[in-house]
Amino acid sequence: MFLFILESIGTSELILVAIVALIFLGPRKLPEIARKAGKIMADFRNTTNEFKSTWEREVNLEVEETVQNIGKTDENTLPRVTSISTETATEIAAPEIKVIDKEFFDNSLTKADDVKEKTTDTTETDNDLSDKRNWL
Repeated sequence: MFLFILESIGTSELILVAIVALIFLGPRKLPEIARKAGKIMADFRNTTNEFKSTWEREVNLEVEETVQNIGKTDENTLPRVTSISTETATEIAAPEIKVIDKEFFDNSLTKADDVKEKTTDTTETDNDLSDKRNWL
């Protein structure tokens, strides 16, 4: 963000800032303050670089740790089953096809239509927005 501010400042603005600093701080204190500001910026850069390198080192350690632990198994983990045994294969039966009467099917459709009509009747009267009394 600080770099974007410096990009928009031209030479005339920098000269104006230097003149104002010279007037307020004086020629004796201006170099001292400039040195202090430079040291503060250098310390800030060093601190951010140190934090960045520490962060990258920690991330790399976690990645290496997970890579090394991929082949290991805990005592609590169960072995993976890769094949189906013959005992379980015989227990699985083919799905059954049931015959449904036409009357049973028609009755279930009419019941579903009746339920749908009842729910739409109550919601239409409740949600009628053309009546101003229902707006509130």
